Order: sequence, then C-alpha cells, then structure tokens
Amino acid sequence: MKTILLNGSPRKNWNTALMLKEAQKGAASVGAETEYIDLFDLSYTGCRSCLACKRKDAERCKCFWKDDLSPLIDRIFAADALILGSPIYLGDITSQLRGLIERLHFCALSYDDYSNYFTGKVNVGIILTMNAPKAFYDLSYKKKAKEIAQSFKALNGHVEVYACCDTLQVKDYSRYNMAGFNEEHKKAMRERQFPLDLAYAFQMGARLGEGK
Repeated sequence: MKTILLNGSPRKNWNTALMLKEAQKGAASVGAETEYIDLFDLSYTGCRSCLACKRKDAERCKCFWKDDLSPLIDRIFAADALILGSPIYLGDITSQLRGLIERLHFCALSYDDYSNYFTGKVNVGIILTMNAPKAFYDLSYKKKAKEIAQSFKALNGHVEVYACCDTLQVKDYSRYNMAGFNEEHKKAMRERQFPLDLAYAFQMGARLGEGK
C-alpha cells in the first residue's frame, strides 16, 4: 500500500505539517509505504488549458505539462491513499493546493461526456488547519470543505475531511501586530486541543494506509 502526503502550507514545521507528519506515522504504523512532499518546494502552476490531455491520441489521466507537478500526478494516480493538508487563507485552501486540484481533476475528465477516465481507486484524507474556532468553521467554512472534498471524487475512493480549528499561529504574539487574537486562549488550545487533533491525524493515516 502506498500513501502520498502533500503539505499545501508554506510552513514546513507548523500546524499543517505537524498534522500531516502524524498522519504519515499512522500510515507507516500499518506497513504502508509513504511519500511526504512540501508543495511549496515544487515549481508549477495551475492548469494552463493546453488541452494536451484531451488530444485523441493522448494517454489518459496524464498531465503533459513539463514541470514538477506532472510526475507527482502520475504517482497520485498510482497510489492507494492520498492525504493532503492546507491552512485556510481568506476562507480557502492555498493556491498551491488549488493548482494541484485543477491539474489532477482536469486530466482525468472526459470532454466527450464529462465522465471520469480514471478507473482506479485512491482514498483521500483532507486536513484543514485554521485559526478560526470550530463554531465559525461549521458556520462559514464547512460548505467550502465539502466542495474541496468533491474535487477528489474523481479518484473513486472514500474522501474524508478533518478540520483542525483555533490553532496557534505563532509562538510569541508580542512580536506581531496581532491584537485581534487572545494569546492566552491560543496557547491553551494548543495544549488542550491540538494533541487531540494530532491523534486524529495519526488514526486517519492508519485507516487510509490500510485501505479503509
């Protein structure tokens, strides 16, 4: 079993990355082979509408644009599980993750009848991190999260979303103009809630790593 984990955050050692690394440990604990990638290390854009994947003689489910993302898309289609993580910026996932979704989805989409060329199965876990509290997520972001999950239905597997809310943004708030946040509350949530979030990420990794 192969699990690919993609960090859509520019921060390599903070909330999103920590959640994904815990999911990686979970997948490894059940014997899955894992690959962890920071998307911000790759050079790519969203879909350029070159339509090379729609040519009549084209190999299906393959992006032909020559950059760092195309070979990763090949590996995703060959994997058993995909776990992605992104912080929420301005109510949405990062542009790096959005670009990946465009490319992954479009090269599997038939322009003959809008069916799906991909016939395999990849189970997907989506981890969203945000400084917004859970109540705000439920009210304002949850619908968007369902739309993001729908983007991965083309992989024909189970798709689940986990929201890691009310996160600690920085270690020392006194160094920043961030008076709109209560540092004491944020640190309390870091101590009380974040370990539970990490435990869930580990369990997600283990479930998907087993093909469940």
